[in-house]
Amino acid sequence: MNEPLIDWYFDFISPYAYLQWYRLRREAPQLKFQPKPVLFAGLLSHWDNKGPVEIPPKRSWTYAYCLWLARRYDIPMQLPAAHPFNPLPLLRLSLALGATEDVVDRLFGYVWREGRLPSDEGAWQDLLDELLVEAADINADTVKDTLHRNCAEAIEAGVFGVPTAVVDGELFWGVDATDMLLGYVAEDPFFRSEAYALAHTLPAAVHRKK
Repeated sequence: MNEPLIDWYFDFISPYAYLQWYRLRREAPQLKFQPKPVLFAGLLSHWDNKGPVEIPPKRSWTYAYCLWLARRYDIPMQLPAAHPFNPLPLLRLSLALGATEDVVDRLFGYVWREGRLPSDEGAWQDLLDELLVEAADINADTVKDTLHRNCAEAIEAGVFGVPTAVVDGELFWGVDATDMLLGYVAEDPFFRSEAYALAHTLPAAVHRKK
């Protein structure tokens, strides 16, 4: 069976994206990924949504849950000194280097294994030196344009959060959908079932007032 190409939309700000990235790289190394950095805040703004850490009681639960997941799946994880943070330097750096799997893995490690932030000036400069990147390269118009294009493509595909894998027009959102994604690429017959088709057409009986 030929493995399909998976568009994987993510933001380094998301601990869930880091956890899924680690799981997929370890459990399904045969999968063909096209990592696509996007600004999570831009998706939230477009869909008029809030991120999990913007809801006070959900914020602390999110960090605890992510640490539990890391322990559950034996994934090294260290929370950064502050969260949320501005992920734009990381997103642009990844794109300046072609957003390859090795680059994405290194930058996830910078935040979620080493607990570093782009605002950690010394560590950030060390990272740029390691990757042989000049600060000006990150802010090139071509890099910014690619990030904007990725966000527009994600929205057009219906992506509303990160991480989201898109394959054959099907969306798999969140670390909780990792097994579902693996089931799909393994051709689980569920995805050809009437129940799965009906799930996409279920009508709403009521709408919450804004």
